[in-house]
Amino acid sequence: MNHKTFARKDGRLATQLRNVTLTKHFYEYAAGSILLEMGKTKVLCAISIQNGVPQFLRGKGTGWFTAEYALLPMATAVRTQRESTLARKDGRSVEIARFIGRCFRSVIDLSAFGEKTIILDCDVLQADGGTRTASITGGFLALLLAQQKWLDTRVIEKPFIKENIVAVSVGVVRDTVLVDLDYDEDSSATADFNFVITESDKVIEMQGGAESSPLSWQHFEEIRNCARVGAQSLFTVCHADQPVVKQQQQDKAPLFSLKNRQNFSL
Repeated sequence: MNHKTFARKDGRLATQLRNVTLTKHFYEYAAGSILLEMGKTKVLCAISIQNGVPQFLRGKGTGWFTAEYALLPMATAVRTQRESTLARKDGRSVEIARFIGRCFRSVIDLSAFGEKTIILDCDVLQADGGTRTASITGGFLALLLAQQKWLDTRVIEKPFIKENIVAVSVGVVRDTVLVDLDYDEDSSATADFNFVITESDKVIEMQGGAESSPLSWQHFEEIRNCARVGAQSLFTVCHADQPVVKQQQQDKAPLFSLKNRQNFSL
């Protein structure tokens, strides 16, 4: 597969991300919030903290991190019914929320903030593919903002984030490996994967598989390499200053700018 020269309907190369826009401090009351837009996909991520932990952690002096994910009614062309009107939770939303929570707990020192629970709310305002990966990237940026606020206000005594993460989707469309699939590409993909990757180029989790026929190891190796390229491109975007990063408040610090508080570069 010659993925480096393949052009898509929107003009992107196969290894090129959609346009990314980050709006900081979207919510006034959240400890940290980000509206992340990747192409037409828009996800609003907000961080809060509350006292207490699940029953199995009580008395152990450690904290917890959990996530909730929701597709808002008109995020897609066909209206999605709100979970509050259903007799049960949406299985897809529960699975994605658990996926997000697992990924975040792998890069958080849960012992750093006592018996408190950090909650990440991910609301998809508009869906055009890659909503779970956008939720992870946007949620992590929101968590960075929250950590800085809690340090400044002495809610916590020390940083708890151990590693930067982003998430990217990769798929095979017409025998070509593509990064950051939109809905049309995802719908026609013969294989698709979601990768959660650290800035030190380590893998946290990978979801996906072949849809119509088995993948060769050569194809999988191309998928893995494209995921790494896409992740590093996304880290570059997150590190960038204006005009890529919009800001609701007069906060000019880059999102990854806490290295003076931590021993690793953010």
